[in-house]
Amino acid sequence: MATVFIDGVFVGRDEARVSAFDAGLQHGVGLFETLLALRGPEGARVLHLHEHVERLRASAVALGLSESLRGPALEEAVRRTAAKAFEDHAGIDRLRVRLTITGGDLNMLARGEASHGTPGVLVVAQPATAYPPAMFAQGVLATIADLRANPFDPTQGHKTLNYWARLRDLQAAGAKGAAEALVFSITNHLVGGCVSNAFVVRDGVLLTPIARGEEDALASGERGDEGDAPTPRKVGAVLPSPCLPGIVRRWVMDWALAEGIECRRRMVTLDDVLRGEDLFLTNSSWGVLPVVRVEAERIAGGSPGPIATRLVSAWADLTGVPKADQ
Repeated sequence: MATVFIDGVFVGRDEARVSAFDAGLQHGVGLFETLLALRGPEGARVLHLHEHVERLRASAVALGLSESLRGPALEEAVRRTAAKAFEDHAGIDRLRVRLTITGGDLNMLARGEASHGTPGVLVVAQPATAYPPAMFAQGVLATIADLRANPFDPTQGHKTLNYWARLRDLQAAGAKGAAEALVFSITNHLVGGCVSNAFVVRDGVLLTPIARGEEDALASGERGDEGDAPTPRKVGAVLPSPCLPGIVRRWVMDWALAEGIECRRRMVTLDDVLRGEDLFLTNSSWGVLPVVRVEAERIAGGSPGPIATRLVSAWADLTGVPKADQ
C-alpha cells in the first residue's frame, strides 16, 4: 500500500507521475527527507517533523533550488498524508514517510526568473520496514564502501536525489550479509554509513564526525552544548564536512547530554572505528543500530556495547516499540 500526495492532491499509486521535463528526473535536482510516523491516540505522530522540514528548506536555499519553500505548508502536507494512510489502513501502526522536493521545470541555461521553475512536492507514506529484533539485540555487520566522499563537493552533507553511488555500495554490502557500508572521505575520515550517521565510543566518550554546518564553530575553539572539545587547526580555511547533520544524530547527542555522557564532534579515523568500545549507526528508519563487526574485524568483542544498548532502549521508548521486540 502507498498513500501519495503530489502538489496538493492525493492520487492513486498508478496515477503518481512527475513530468518528463522535471529537473529531478533529467538532472537529479531535488532533495528528500525520510520520516517515521506513528499511530497515536490523537492521530498520526510524525517524529521530528519540524527538524526534517527545516533541514530540507535550508538545503534548498544553500544549493540554490528554492528560497520559497514554506515550512508550515510542507509540515501540513506530511501530516495529512500520514493521517490519510492510517485512516485508509487500520492495521498499520508505523509508516515510512518520504517528502521529496524536485527541481520542477527548471531551465538550467536560462538566466534570472525564467530559470526557476516551481518545485514539485511529493509525499509518499508506506508501511515502515519491520527490522528483525536480532539486529538490535545482537548487532550487525558493516562493510567499508568503495565510495569516498569529497568535502569540496557542495552537494555533500545534503539529502539530494543523487543517491546512486550510496545505493550501489549498500547493495554490495547486502550481498555480503551486511546491514550497512561505512563511507569514508577522500582524507580517509569516517563520514557515516551509506544511509546513516555514525557514532564510536572510545574511553567512554561518544565520538561522531563533524557534520556540515559545524565546521567553523568547532575549528574556532567554541564548545557546543555537548561539551565538544575544540578541534585544533592551523591558520587557514576550514575543511568543509561531507557529513549529513542527521536528525537522529542530534537526538543521540541530546540524549548523551541529558545522561551526562561526554560527546565530541571531531574527525574520526578507521583506527577509532576498529578500536572503539562501541559502534552504532543512526537514521530515522531504524533509530539506533549497533555494529559488532566491520568487514572481518570484530568491534569490542562482537557484542553491542552498553551505550548502544541503552540508546536502542531509549529509541524504543520514544517510538513505542515493546521491549520484547528489540
